[in-house]
Amino acid sequence: MRANGLSNIGLAGVAVAATLLAWSASPARADEFTPPGGTIAYVLTSLHWATYQKDVKSECPQGMNPGPREEFKALFPNNGQGMTLLETQLRREIDNWYPTTAPEPFPYSEAGGPIALGMNLDGQDGPHDFTSPNGQKGIDNQLYRALGCIYSYRSGPNDFFDNEEIGKDDYNRLIIELTGVQSLENSPHVAVNIYRGLDPLLTDASGNGFLPGGTERIDTRWGRKFIQHFEGRIVDGVLTTEPHDFTFPWATFNLPADEFMRAARFRLDLTPSKAEGMIGGYADIETWYLQTMKSESTHHQSYGQLAQPSLYKAFRRLADAYPDPKTGANTAISSALLAQFVQVYVLHPQNRALEAANTRLQIPYAGPPFPRSPADELAEGPSKLASTAAAARASAARGSRAAGAASQAR
Repeated sequence: MRANGLSNIGLAGVAVAATLLAWSASPARADEFTPPGGTIAYVLTSLHWATYQKDVKSECPQGMNPGPREEFKALFPNNGQGMTLLETQLRREIDNWYPTTAPEPFPYSEAGGPIALGMNLDGQDGPHDFTSPNGQKGIDNQLYRALGCIYSYRSGPNDFFDNEEIGKDDYNRLIIELTGVQSLENSPHVAVNIYRGLDPLLTDASGNGFLPGGTERIDTRWGRKFIQHFEGRIVDGVLTTEPHDFTFPWATFNLPADEFMRAARFRLDLTPSKAEGMIGGYADIETWYLQTMKSESTHHQSYGQLAQPSLYKAFRRLADAYPDPKTGANTAISSALLAQFVQVYVLHPQNRALEAANTRLQIPYAGPPFPRSPADELAEGPSKLASTAAAARASAARGSRAAGAASQAR
């Protein structure tokens, strides 16, 4: 704990630290621990999109998806034909940043199988829902279908870098503070306040593990949009919250970016020193895609074979909630995050009114300012993607007609 942090905490903070130390040194039960003042806070240390990974052959029977390099080679083969930088690399980057739902020549492998991690978000057991590993029916996680057969999200580069930056980049310093806690075992009502912190995490001697007991100042200026409020309860040591739209920071490689999840809810196992579990909700697909594009270049996406336009088209195809009032197309996709936190002391500003002045609420990203329609993309002469897709469709149609003629001849 830093000296200046200790001076700000004062005697009350010392009492909290002494209580936690005494609890950790004794075999007391969790329901015997009541945070001093009924308040305890945790800071985020690990975050992963929840993808079930046990047997790749059953989860991805059609194989893994190709990445940018593989798709680029198929679109622009080295066959001696002259091609320009504008027609190839720059053309593909335009497709990355301004994707559409126009068909592609590449088949897309969606994750399958009956099991997935996640939550039953809609209270139903639909035909496209999964079963959790512990047998819960009606699991909603269509994001897993989109990501589950991409190397980057099977403990690959995107999954690794995104999670590593949670601890390294101070922009990602997400804090949850629980108030009104009667005990960490059972509390019928707790208020859950979300903040962005300003300080580095407290690490162990290796620098890779995170320790409880650090302090965090609240960012009431640049982090004001992250100040949010949830209502929840603790039952048998598990915190659950009511659904609420949720904005959270997620920067990779020092490039600030945010995520937006509709109807998000927390389900965390609590102890005096840590909290871990799941955050479920409907990820806004435009915000999700922008975060990925801003965070990692095509070069980095190639490490884990994440072809951005192909993933975007999968998102639009699999999105299952929040239809656009004008078009009727779904704008969000059911998803889940695996999250870990450690206990921290929150240093509130002297003027607590600053925390309540969250007037700049975050909203989902609306998409590129000049999006291209699928018809526009297919009509573009320079788009090798469009022409190849059109050729693939024409070939499939000819094959279907030939098969029909052969069947009639017999």
